[in-house]
Parts: sequence; structure tokens; C-alpha cells
Amino acid sequence: MLKKIVWGFVIVLGVVLAGIGGYAYYLYDSVKDTADAIHEPIDPDRDKNVPKPKVDKNDREPISILMLGVDERKNDKGRSDTMIVITVNPHDDSMIMFNIPRDTRTEIIGKGVDDKINHAYAFGGTKMAVETVENFLDIPINYYFKVNMESFQDIVNAVDGVTVQNELAFSYSGFEFPEGKIELENGKEALAFVQMRKKDPRGDRGRNDRQRQIIQGVIDKGARVSSITKFDNILDVIGGSVKTNMTFDEMKDIQGNYKDARKNLQTFEINATETYINNIFYYLVSEEERNEISTKLKEHLEIKTQSASEEGDAA
Repeated sequence: MLKKIVWGFVIVLGVVLAGIGGYAYYLYDSVKDTADAIHEPIDPDRDKNVPKPKVDKNDREPISILMLGVDERKNDKGRSDTMIVITVNPHDDSMIMFNIPRDTRTEIIGKGVDDKINHAYAFGGTKMAVETVENFLDIPINYYFKVNMESFQDIVNAVDGVTVQNELAFSYSGFEFPEGKIELENGKEALAFVQMRKKDPRGDRGRNDRQRQIIQGVIDKGARVSSITKFDNILDVIGGSVKTNMTFDEMKDIQGNYKDARKNLQTFEINATETYINNIFYYLVSEEERNEISTKLKEHLEIKTQSASEEGDAA
């Protein structure tokens, strides 16, 4: 269950800004209003002490984004059933995107316990979820996008469906999904496509791959000029289901200065071991695997790391 991601929204924004005439001005104004309405800082103190990267055309720095697909209902804070990390490097126009399995066992920052990583949101909202992911990966998270999972079908409907490359033929919830390139015509069909897990020999990993297929489909659809007629619907969906600490000006800068990175997208899966602790299912990620991922992301974000000898000298 993913949702409309950063790039779906940011690229949609770019198409709006590329429009012409009075209608484009109307759209620009509407997008700004929507961006202002969904803006929600992680934490005032954090924003003061943790500066965001520069994203203007004269000084572009790599950025990291956490996308949270949350299942929130009335009187229920919910959990982040989908956690997708994106890093973008504007210097080589590249982008990395991967899922953190929701059952990954790790330290919940601010709670002082080891638990499933998706419980961080239930315990402490966006701030605890972001800081737990930062600790797990040992990288800063600059931006987050939180999407209510109940709106999943709405965004797919708003862009009139998506195209995916299906690696596994299966049927689910009354729909048939043959292997190969297929069209998911509406949100209900797309939801069935990503919900299936038990028939997939890869389990959650297979479902995560299908989530990314939907994300890429939304990106591709949103980037088409023909989608401009759908913006009222898209903005309505976004305004009612998305929160982010990305400002309208940052969205404009990122769209204008980072958009080519989506053409060079790398994805991967986190290797983990399935286990039960006190009769509760978890994914365990080894320190070696976690360090390899952290190193990969730091290189992509151009974060300087100390060698063991340098750390010894500093001590």
C-alpha cells in the first residue's frame, strides 16, 4: 500500500508550472494553496537545529526523503505500513528507492525498546518514525511525505490508472494479473495488485516491488502534459490525505533542479532473516547488511565518513 509519492506530486507540480496562460496561473495558485495546506514540520526544535540541504539551482545538494504510508482511522493513530526511503543526487542525476520492511526489528528512538519499525509511528508519530529510520540507516532524513493509505485508490483514479511491468502472474480479489506489461485501470484494481502477498513466493518483498511499480506508474502518468486536465482531482486527493515538511518553494526548486534524477532510478531489497521472538514475527537485519546499506546511502548523499584510524585519532 503505498501512495502518491514525493515525485508523483513534485513532478505533477512541475507540469503545472510549465503550463501557459491564465489556466496555468490558476493551477499555480491552486497548487500553492494545496502545498501550504499539507505543510507540517516534523518538530519546531528539530527544524531549528537540523538545517535542510540547499536545493536552489546554484547550490544543489543531495537530499533524502522518507515516504510513510499510514493506516489511520478515527480514534486510532495507526501504523506506518509502508516505509520507503528515497535519496536523490543532483550531481549525477541519480535516485535510489527502497522499502524498509514494516516488520523489521530495530530500536525505536525515543521509546527505548526494540520493536517492529512500523510501530515507531504508532508510538510517537512522524517525529519518532523519522528518527527511528535515521538511527536504523545512520543517515539524516531531510524530508518526509505521509500519506493516508485510505486514499490509495483515489490517486490512481485521479491519474486514470497506471502501467506496470508484472513479474508474476496471479489472481486476487476478483482481478487477473498476467505476467508482463499490464494496465491497471483504476484504484480498486491497483489496490488488489499491491495487496496480494501469500501467493507471492517472495512475500513482503514481492509486494514491496509491486508498490514501487505503482509509484513509478504514478510518476510517469503525472509527468505527462495530458495529465494537466486531471489536476483538480489530483490536488483534491493530495490536499485531503498528504502531509509533508517540504515547503512550496522547496517543491519548486526540487522539481526544477532534480527532476532528471528520476530517469536513473536504482532499487534494491533489504536482506533480512525471518524469525519469531516471543511468538511475534520479525525481520532481522544483520549489522553487516545494515552497514552496507548505510555506506551506499552515505556515498549517494555525499556524506563524508571517518575511517577507523580517523575515529581513533579523534578520540
